[in-house]
Amino acid sequence: MVKTVQRHSRRVIAVSLVAILLGCNSTSRQENDAARKPEPWEQQLDDASNGDDWPAFGRTYGEQHYSPLTDINLDNVKDLGLVWSVDLPPGNPATGPIEVGGTVYLASAYSVVRAIDVETGKVKWTYDPKAPEASGIRLRQGWGSRGIAYWNHKVITATQDGRLIALDENSGQPVWSVQTLPDGAPMFISGPPRVFDGKVIIGNAGSDESAVRGFVTAFDADSGRPLWKFFTVPGNPANGFEDAAQEMAAKTWSGDWWKYGGGGSVWNAITYDKANDQILIGTGNGAPWNHKIRSMGKGDNLFVCSIVALDAKTGKYKWHYQINPGESWDFNAAMDMELADLVIDGKPRQVVMTAPKNGFFYVIDRKDGKLISAEPFVDVTWAKGIDIKSGRPIENPGVRYESGKTTFRPTPLGAHSWMPMAYNPRTKLTYIPAIDLQATFDDTGITRENFEFAGGMGLSPGVGYSIDAGGKSVTGWLIAWDPVAQKARWKLPMETHGNGGIMTTAGQLVFQGRPDGGFSAYDATNGKRVWNFDARAGVVAPPISYRHKGRQYVTVVAGIGTSVGLFGPMFAQYGIDYRTQARRVLTFAIGGKEQLPPRTPYRATAFNDPDFKLDPALAERGEGIFGGRCAVCHGTGAIAGGTAPDLRGSAAVADPDTFRQIVKEGALVANGMPQFGEFHPDQIEALRHYLRSRAAILRSGKPDDAVGSAHKSGE
Repeated sequence: MVKTVQRHSRRVIAVSLVAILLGCNSTSRQENDAARKPEPWEQQLDDASNGDDWPAFGRTYGEQHYSPLTDINLDNVKDLGLVWSVDLPPGNPATGPIEVGGTVYLASAYSVVRAIDVETGKVKWTYDPKAPEASGIRLRQGWGSRGIAYWNHKVITATQDGRLIALDENSGQPVWSVQTLPDGAPMFISGPPRVFDGKVIIGNAGSDESAVRGFVTAFDADSGRPLWKFFTVPGNPANGFEDAAQEMAAKTWSGDWWKYGGGGSVWNAITYDKANDQILIGTGNGAPWNHKIRSMGKGDNLFVCSIVALDAKTGKYKWHYQINPGESWDFNAAMDMELADLVIDGKPRQVVMTAPKNGFFYVIDRKDGKLISAEPFVDVTWAKGIDIKSGRPIENPGVRYESGKTTFRPTPLGAHSWMPMAYNPRTKLTYIPAIDLQATFDDTGITRENFEFAGGMGLSPGVGYSIDAGGKSVTGWLIAWDPVAQKARWKLPMETHGNGGIMTTAGQLVFQGRPDGGFSAYDATNGKRVWNFDARAGVVAPPISYRHKGRQYVTVVAGIGTSVGLFGPMFAQYGIDYRTQARRVLTFAIGGKEQLPPRTPYRATAFNDPDFKLDPALAERGEGIFGGRCAVCHGTGAIAGGTAPDLRGSAAVADPDTFRQIVKEGALVANGMPQFGEFHPDQIEALRHYLRSRAAILRSGKPDDAVGSAHKSGE
């Protein structure tokens, strides 16, 4: 149901009254809409626009994360400096800002939206949708939206609890609000909404935890009225199919898949192909991950792990390309998809490019979904390659853990995660924040007969797994990839994985942040670092660039958040603390001279617990609960990476009453800490005992075997 909370502007009302008085019918209105000249903000959404504004997550419909501005370039980037910064309160800062008409907009924490004046850095308004309080069980996964959208003088944000809200650009007051998720569904929103042709589209997440059936929904961007919905996997055949695409997809599933939901969540990647008036959606993993459970190990399971093209006006299926048929490793296809016009074999081609989790870079004809090329951009061991004729991967023997256990590269974290890559039409290169890690999967003892979702949105992959470096000293790369030749033109090793989203410019620059606090610019042609700024905090978010009153700016949000915090052991070297780390909006221009205050060094210190005596069995039980419910925010081995507090140093753990009030009674829900009201006293005590054991190791000063390792799932 749509709730309209503010009337449209006087201008819109006046236009409507004139139309009524003149007796305009719907056909003439459509003709007028087609004939009207787009406003400047709308012109900026086109890929060929001049770059004065950055009105969408990827700047334009094509999601290239590219700025055509050249005022900041190789010759003068050395003079780039800070012109203003805005401190943000605790909460997720890993989010992509936008800019329109001299105002920067961003949604940090749980979709708390701020409007900031570009010239002064003054916050014009703040809107808090109170998402944690509204989320209930949905608060247990996700950290807030990774970005926002702009359409017709409205800023559009999505919330953890499933709302899509349009705010007046001048006042920050809601214009309309709509709930996009079914009542009680164990889903949440973490990706940015996208706008196109007077519409706004949003997906959702939840396939890692629950029996969910993925979908996207399009709404009227001016009123919030629902327009169309597309499901990414088929439902129960007994209920009939919504359309022919669902009936077609059902033939690729086996068993009673609908009882497992199917998955296919569109949690991140959505791109509007204006040239073909189609929406491209990148779908997620199956629910559960284990193909043997959800579909009896049979069938391709459309449209899991696929790129699906939909008619932008109707939402009807046009074509699909499946990245991983019968997917079983969380190699989802929800990484950003960027559009380009390339000359391949002497012929111009309209293409979509993506570097999904599975480690291959795909170039696909966006008119018909046919694969043009696919080559690995990191070390890949799960497959020998991609068969160009069929489009299917050539899987290595045993990779589906047929004998129970297998080790392979890359991992469920992905060879590329949600941090966007960027395509530069001038250099004709794509710049990828790549990840190079190893996974071990083991489903020994887990069968279709004994599998159950953990319930309460606890991680439920249907297989045990661990992630580590696999003996490599380099786990992250910045790669300049030639999508025509399908090879790297240059690549830079990074200290760790989890490096920030990328922006590239016509000034021959590539901008990217890192967990160590560096925010850097590189020569787009050879990878030489030409500028570096100490952000005094890790930088995960993608930067943007725009021009206001003749001056080019670069803006990025600093601070660590989202799933990066899961890998606390790997980030321990950077001393990132949830409570004390800086979270700031940073804006740069040539000649900027502002300075940031010094960073306060952080070192994890255990709470005092003189009466603790280890009960190994109790601690092991607590570790299972922590792995399935808590590690995604509080870090592997309770070594936090900045997304949530390091519980080894929390005095609340030492006090059983305080711990119970927080975990079971929800004392800190408003701060983003979920309530686990269903936990029994013995579960709470087991969890607390595990955390006390982790604090004891820290207190002892002895080597910690969790440091340098990775997440291990808890059932």
